[in-house]
Amino acid sequence: MLQVENLHAGYGASEVLVGTSLHVKQGMVVALIGANGAGKTTTMRAISGMIKPTRGRVLLNGKPVQGMDASRISKLGLAHSPEGRKVFGPLSVEDNLLLGAYNHLPRFFGFRSKAAPDLEKVYGLFPRLHERRQQAAGTLSGGEQQMLAIGRALMSNPKVILLDEPSMGLAPVIVQEVFSTIRRLKEAGITLLLVEQFAKSALEVADYAYVMDHGCIAVEGTPAELHRNERVIAAYLG
Repeated sequence: MLQVENLHAGYGASEVLVGTSLHVKQGMVVALIGANGAGKTTTMRAISGMIKPTRGRVLLNGKPVQGMDASRISKLGLAHSPEGRKVFGPLSVEDNLLLGAYNHLPRFFGFRSKAAPDLEKVYGLFPRLHERRQQAAGTLSGGEQQMLAIGRALMSNPKVILLDEPSMGLAPVIVQEVFSTIRRLKEAGITLLLVEQFAKSALEVADYAYVMDHGCIAVEGTPAELHRNERVIAAYLG
């Protein structure tokens, strides 16, 4: 579904990724964990086209997409829910969701009617968003904004969702709610690459995980295998 091979990327003269490789199979939740500055968010940005890799390949459904514009990669089935949620505060919840459908629906006539089935699916997953659909997104709680960011990504009918730091800045009780949401996505068969600061929580929902260190993958395995890895226990699970 999503394959990253020997990816190199960075910002200007600063190279952050130095040979990152990972694989996300269809229907799986794959976690990417590591210390701050390890290169997790840069990996997500390089995959989605927000920054251009300098070397390596990104394959989406077997098709190379590295170097393409983010909008084109989105049309091919990749959705990126960025860290910090990035909702459009003055717009309503529903308008934020409709923006997520922009790439695959007609620009003018029939946009809302054709978006209706996708809206129904998102509201089915997140009934609270339906209750607040006319409310300004900026007035939602942090947890509700995270639901909205995920819902907006789902509106593009993606093959894969990149979910970057969904718990960032949230109270512990809201973090639990966010991970409950991720479990519902998993049960719905949605393919996810999850970057998360809370390694324990990430491993609880993941089918497979990669540990990133200094721009490359240092350890990988199933959650059970990582729970037995002394290096991972000492750094992230102790």
